[in-house]
Amino acid sequence: MMMALGMFIFGLPTAAYQTLKRQTEWRHPSNSRMGAGPAYQFVGKGEDTFTLGGTIIPQLFGTTSSLRLLRRMGDTGKAYVMVDGIGTVHGAFIITGLDDEGSMFMVNGLPQKVDFTLTLKCVDDSQARPLLDDLQIPIDKMDGSILGWGL
Repeated sequence: MMMALGMFIFGLPTAAYQTLKRQTEWRHPSNSRMGAGPAYQFVGKGEDTFTLGGTIIPQLFGTTSSLRLLRRMGDTGKAYVMVDGIGTVHGAFIITGLDDEGSMFMVNGLPQKVDFTLTLKCVDDSQARPLLDDLQIPIDKMDGSILGWGL
């Protein structure tokens, strides 16, 4: 497992990524001042974006149905917890974009190679809670025991 986004596992059987770009922003709006340069004020963290790029070659590794599943996940508008292969929880992320490009087509029109780029944006806890409640499990009570979840 390279990474998990919700229940979707990135890896050779599904969709392995070869590039991972992370962009984190901090907000510093400026105020113009007469006779001096602009004044900047730190107002908090901005967007945290992950961009994963990879290639699927269905005859060797990965499946194009993985991209269909990622699109369906994006269609829900829900946030998914992202955990990397060593267990680091990066937070809750929404899918904001999925680009793919097929090439080397077979006679039946299916691509032998598909390059993809997936864009994810981190949402804060207050936004993530209503988006994460697919299973209606109270996140704050997940202590390893399923007793008292009221399922």
